[in-house]
Amino acid sequence: MKFKEISEELFSFIEKSPSMFHTILTTKNILEENGFTYLPEGKVWNIQKGGCYYTTRNHSSVIAFKIGNKLDDYHFQLSAVHSDSPTYKIKNVSELEGPSEYIRLDVEAYGGMIDSSWFDRPLTIAGRVLIKENNKIENRLLYIDKDILMIPNVAIHFNREVNNGYSYNRQVDLCPLFSAGELKKGDFDKMIADELNVDPSQILGKDLFLVNRQQPVIWGYRDEFISCPKLDDLQCAFASLKAFINGKNEHAINIYCCFDNEEVGSNTKQGAMSTFLYDVLRRIHTGLAKTEDEFFQAIAKSFLVSCDNAHALHPNHPEKSDVINRNYMNKGIVIKESANQKYTTDAFSRALFTEICNKAQVPVQYFANRSDMVGGSTLGNLSNTQVSMHAVDIGLPQLAMHSSYETAGIKDTAYAIKALEHYFNSNIIIEEAEGIMIHD
Repeated sequence: MKFKEISEELFSFIEKSPSMFHTILTTKNILEENGFTYLPEGKVWNIQKGGCYYTTRNHSSVIAFKIGNKLDDYHFQLSAVHSDSPTYKIKNVSELEGPSEYIRLDVEAYGGMIDSSWFDRPLTIAGRVLIKENNKIENRLLYIDKDILMIPNVAIHFNREVNNGYSYNRQVDLCPLFSAGELKKGDFDKMIADELNVDPSQILGKDLFLVNRQQPVIWGYRDEFISCPKLDDLQCAFASLKAFINGKNEHAINIYCCFDNEEVGSNTKQGAMSTFLYDVLRRIHTGLAKTEDEFFQAIAKSFLVSCDNAHALHPNHPEKSDVINRNYMNKGIVIKESANQKYTTDAFSRALFTEICNKAQVPVQYFANRSDMVGGSTLGNLSNTQVSMHAVDIGLPQLAMHSSYETAGIKDTAYAIKALEHYFNSNIIIEEAEGIMIHD
C-alpha cells in the first residue's frame, strides 16, 4: 500500500476543510469530479437506476448515493461520518476591547476540546458569512489564509500552578489576541468584509470558528506516524468517501453520509439525529417507484457502518485502556463496542464487519472502555433513532483525540479505504438477525 501517498492525500483533504462548511464543499467537489449529480432538497428529484447523486443540508452535511442497476435484493449499504471537529466559535459580537489598546475575540467552546492544546500556536478563522447583496441574502464561505490570531499562555512567573493541574477559564484564558494597537474596534468585521469584497454593513450573520494553522506532518524515524488537526473525524470522512467513490455494487444502493454537529450532540436539523437520512432514503425510494412495504423490507435488510475515530493505547498512560480490549496505531481498523449502547455494535454487526475485513485482508482490532470508566458516544446510535437498521461502529486508532493537533498511524487510513471499499463492493444479504451472506 502507498501509505505516504494516501497520507498526503488525506492532508490535502483536511487542509481544504478548515470548517464543517468547507468539508462539505470539498466533498461536493470530489463527488462532482466523479460524476455525481446534485439534487437540491427544495427541488424535484429525478433519479434512475445506475445513477450517482448527492444532496446537502445547511451546507454542512451531505448524503451521496449510488443506485445499482439490478437491485434484485433491494436494500441500502451506508457509511456515516461527521464533518465537524472540536474548536471555538466566535461570538456574533466579537471584539473585546482592552486592557489598553489590546483587542481580543470573544469565543465559546464548540464540543469538548483539550483547551491547553490551543495555546501559543498560530490561528485563523473559517466558516460562513451571510451577506446582503442586491436585495438577496447570500451565503459566502470564508477562510483567511494567514496567521492572524494567537491565544498566549500566561508566563509561568505569573502562574506558578500551571504545571500542577491548572484549570483554564474559557471566558478569561481562551480569548485569542487580535491586535495590540494596529487595529481598532470594528476592524474584525471590516477584515471579514475586505476578505469577501463587500461592505461591513452587508454582513447580517456569521458562523466562524478558530482554525489551527499548524501544518500536517509525517514523522518518526521510520515514518510511522501522521499528525495534523481534525483527524477526528476527517480521517474517517476522507477514507469512507474514497472507498464509497471506488465501490461498485449493482445489487444495492450505496450511501455516504457526512453529518454536522456530532461534537455537540447531533440534535440539529443537519445532525445524525435529524430527519436528513430518513428524508433522503424516502425520496430515493419514491423516486424508484417502490411501495411502502418495500421500504420497510429494505430497511430491515440494510446495514450502516458508523465511522468515527478510536482511542489508541497511550504510551504514557496504558492504565487508561482496558487490559485486553485495547488498540494500537498501524494495526488496523477498530470495531468499538459498549454494553451501555454508546456504540451500535453487537455480536451480529461485529461478525459481519469482521468478515468484511477478513475478506479484504485488513487487520481488525476490538475496543471497549475500562469497566470503571465512561466513554464517549458517536453518531451511529443517534442516526438509528431516526432510521433503525443493523449497524457497527468502527474507527481508526489515534492519540490526543480532541486536541487541536492529533496523532495517528500512517498505515490505518489505507486499511480503512481497503476495508470500506470491499464493503461497498459486496452485496450483503441480511436475513433478519439470523444470518448473513456476503457476495463479493
